[in-house]
Amino acid sequence: MDRSQKAESVAQLNATFNEVGVVVVTRNLGLSVAQSTDLRVKMREAGATYKVAKNRLARLAIANTDYDGIGDMLTGPTALATSVDPVAAAKVAVEFAKTNDKLEIVGGSMGTQVLNAEGIKALASMPSLDELRGTLVGLLNAPATKIAQLSTAPAAKLARVFGAYGAKEAA
Repeated sequence: MDRSQKAESVAQLNATFNEVGVVVVTRNLGLSVAQSTDLRVKMREAGATYKVAKNRLARLAIANTDYDGIGDMLTGPTALATSVDPVAAAKVAVEFAKTNDKLEIVGGSMGTQVLNAEGIKALASMPSLDELRGTLVGLLNAPATKIAQLSTAPAAKLARVFGAYGAKEAA
């Protein structure tokens, strides 16, 4: 990799760090190409990215960003999982690490808040933005549904009473 490629790589990483909501630092302990591809596909499906970057270039890219605190974690064979949704990358990385012992969660950062491995696991247990949005929409729709049910219930009860009287008189 020549100097211009390194500068371009640092610029791309820096742009990524300025856009995302979370960075998860993982350590690869011998992932095969198929396993790495599988992890990347799962990340992409969740709206996240997984990228292996040279530690020195990543340290240069995090300078003057909110993720400056993860510089100490960038040692050894590391890769970075990032996502705009603060939960997506952490959730996929933790789920993958549960089934594959060759991926280790080192830590990460959510904005300026540096997280250790346990913090990333706690973050992964939270609902994602889409799940929270679905819950809110459900909560907003519930009162309207209840009002509709309550407004039609008295009329339905009256109809059943009149039907019972009609059946009684016909008999």
